Amino acid sequence: MSLIPTPSQTVGPFYGYALPFAGGAEVAPAGHPDLITVHGYVYDGAGQPVPDALLETWQPAPDGSRSGAPGSLRHDPVTGKVIGRDGVAFTGFGRVSSDADGHYAVRTLPPGGVPYISVLVFARGLLHHLYTRAYLQPPADDALLASLPDDRRGTLLAVEERPGTYRFDIRLQGAGETVFLDFG
Repeated sequence: MSLIPTPSQTVGPFYGYALPFAGGAEVAPAGHPDLITVHGYVYDGAGQPVPDALLETWQPAPDGSRSGAPGSLRHDPVTGKVIGRDGVAFTGFGRVSSDADGHYAVRTLPPGGVPYISVLVFARGLLHHLYTRAYLQPPADDALLASLPDDRRGTLLAVEERPGTYRFDIRLQGAGETVFLDFG
């Protein structure tokens, strides 16, 4: 008996086929007074933009709860296809593709209980996705940040460009490579 390979065992990317969905970058409802934007670019080892990366974000709600809003994705009643978020509920989960310039943007709320948003990166050339964190306001006592050399710590820090807008670039390898975490 032979088994069919999974996407992680084959050459991709396969992400654009079934994983992105309408409103995947809208983690919080539009117009919420505390809405923030986290955006940036995904770069390969040569410093070139990655136009076909897929990023997932996970975070607690501003009150620290981690339950999100189950059922916030709407389905077409006839076809069953996902047609997008309900536009009302905070989900804590986002999924967004990088565009032709390697840019992505997620609109969400500030995470409660932790100073960061968890990020998973899927991209061509990666056999397994990568885990990292985008720290919006790093505390002085964070064990992970404290364990890193100064030059590496900065790769996890989002830069506030203006109130409510943070830039977090991801470098997959090479100079300035983002710190990736091992949850094995």
